[in-house]
Amino acid sequence: MTTTSSPTPPDAAGEVNDPTTPPEAAATAVAALTPRQTVQAISGLMIGMLVAVLAGTVVSTALPRIIADLGASQSAYTWVVTIELLAMTATVPLWGKLADLYNNKLLVQLSLAFFVAGSLVAGFTPNIELLLTSRVVQGIGAGGLTALVQIVMAAIIPPRELGRYSGIFGAIFAGATVGGPLLGGFLVDSPLGWRACFLVGVPFSLLAIFLLQRTLKLPTIRREVRIDWLGALLITAGVSTILVWSTFAGNKFDWVSGWSFLMAGGALVLLGVAVFVESRHPEPIIPLDLFRNRTVTLSVVASMLVGVALFGGSVFLSQYFQIAQGHSPTSAGLMSLPMVFGMLISSTVAGALITKYGKWKIYLVSGGVLLPVGLGLLGTIDAHTGGLEISVYMAILGVGVGLVMQNLVLAAQNDVPARELGAATSVVSFFRSMGGTIGVSALGAVLASRVASSLGMGGASGGGEGAVPDISKLPEPARIAVQEAYGNATADLFLISAPIAVLALVAILFVKEKALLTTSASERMAAEEPAGETKVQDTV
Repeated sequence: MTTTSSPTPPDAAGEVNDPTTPPEAAATAVAALTPRQTVQAISGLMIGMLVAVLAGTVVSTALPRIIADLGASQSAYTWVVTIELLAMTATVPLWGKLADLYNNKLLVQLSLAFFVAGSLVAGFTPNIELLLTSRVVQGIGAGGLTALVQIVMAAIIPPRELGRYSGIFGAIFAGATVGGPLLGGFLVDSPLGWRACFLVGVPFSLLAIFLLQRTLKLPTIRREVRIDWLGALLITAGVSTILVWSTFAGNKFDWVSGWSFLMAGGALVLLGVAVFVESRHPEPIIPLDLFRNRTVTLSVVASMLVGVALFGGSVFLSQYFQIAQGHSPTSAGLMSLPMVFGMLISSTVAGALITKYGKWKIYLVSGGVLLPVGLGLLGTIDAHTGGLEISVYMAILGVGVGLVMQNLVLAAQNDVPARELGAATSVVSFFRSMGGTIGVSALGAVLASRVASSLGMGGASGGGEGAVPDISKLPEPARIAVQEAYGNATADLFLISAPIAVLALVAILFVKEKALLTTSASERMAAEEPAGETKVQDTV
């Protein structure tokens, strides 16, 4: 595909929007960045990602109070989390494809704008229905940030150097995870209430948009491609059907029932048709050729399994601390610190060592071992487990997460041509998010069912469709019964998650270690283009 037009001067922000700009020139412009300039260039991206992570972690501590105040059910508790994950999951590959067509800085700013809109609606919502709608909008914004941040980082930073910057990324992620629950607990316990948890991120999002305009300077080389909208619709419909089924099965109907067969079968049909449509489209949302690459395929499998195990278990920890152990929202936020510090230390140290020595699989395997160990240990907790014991278990899990998450993406990015970098990054993120969505949804249904069964009260128990209990208002015998039920049910979630993490470890063991490249994706893009070829590729 060829493109002809007159050269276009840089815009006010320094962006090169000339669709005929030679890839070599663009690559040179990016490659010339010094380490200090690179940090400055990605600062806006990091702040944007900080806002996205902070918004999710702030809400996690506030959820029990939100659900109680809005009079919603345990299923709604799960949906507040999963519906954002679903929107994020479904849009990650689409955002990646849009990166081939439009200015990436504009797309990141648009993602943040979605986040601002969703946060404002959530902050003033009068009911659970509008809150769930706002979470969809937030999820769309999070999908853009998830896809674009890693694509842009890989475009301007060689894989050998990505370890160092991934450490910075991990530190920011951990910082937001540390500050989120603490801030959320403080706001919930303050006169401002839980609504401030959504509104507090708005000024930071607007600041991130402004800083991106000033600091992120990337050459943009456009490709003329057609988006596979039908494929995107089919993928979204198939994944959504799986989510709805995994949420309702074991709650509204049995796992083995006519409804289960209908919904699971319908999801498989939709995804099968999606594969057929994608295979015939010149620019599929998820390029099927990627799965011929062993490293990408194994990274996808491992990421999905890690998503199921990690998100499926850990998302309910805040509820465990507040209901099973009777902690305040602020205290529940403090209880998450060991896991966060484990993530912070492991991701930062491993990133620096990977950059120094160029070896990465040892850290990936180590993290793969620690994940099922941490999950298995957390499977032994109950309503009476001591804080020190839980802290040790959470720290082990956090170290495992820090060693696995970013390195799976790094392995995939290092083993694909530069022209497939965006697709490879998006597909790994997509399946990790899908695994997390299914994990939260399915294990949330398991939690509701186990609580209801333990209390012997069906949906009225506080599980299933019953309201999440406010233990401070329960008489002593009922409070003890509810705490025991939630403590034992949460442990069951981790016991279910542990063998799933073992399967992720098996996939990781088969990933072949390859030497990390020392050139950025932009430089590789220029080298991969045949001489005289006029096909234009997006350098970011």
